[in-house]
Amino acid sequence: MIRPEWIKPVFIGAIIGATATIVVGFTQSGWILGSSAERMAKQRADAAVTAALVPICIAQSKTDPNSLVKVAQLDTITSPYERRDFVMKSGWATVPAAKQPDGLLAVACAEVLKTASQPQ
Repeated sequence: MIRPEWIKPVFIGAIIGATATIVVGFTQSGWILGSSAERMAKQRADAAVTAALVPICIAQSKTDPNSLVKVAQLDTITSPYERRDFVMKSGWATVPAAKQPDGLLAVACAEVLKTASQPQ
């Protein structure tokens, strides 16, 4: 089969153009894959839920009879993981309808409690 001379440059140009479009689209134009969009949506949803539940955590910490002692202990903890575990073990990060504490809520609650207890 005889092909016209112009067909090879057209295909090469199409491949280069498609590749350039994909590269520019993903690097400069904000294109993302569906899996990345789902991951970002989940992160935003988790952050919104956590932000909405932080006041419950703070309220639970204030109703704790040993609140002053525990907040003072929390101030001495330097590791974020230990702070999270401390808030979880205190029961402050357990939402009333939940069976177990929430780690993201514990981190956010520990940050709020730590900044609230520091003199300004």
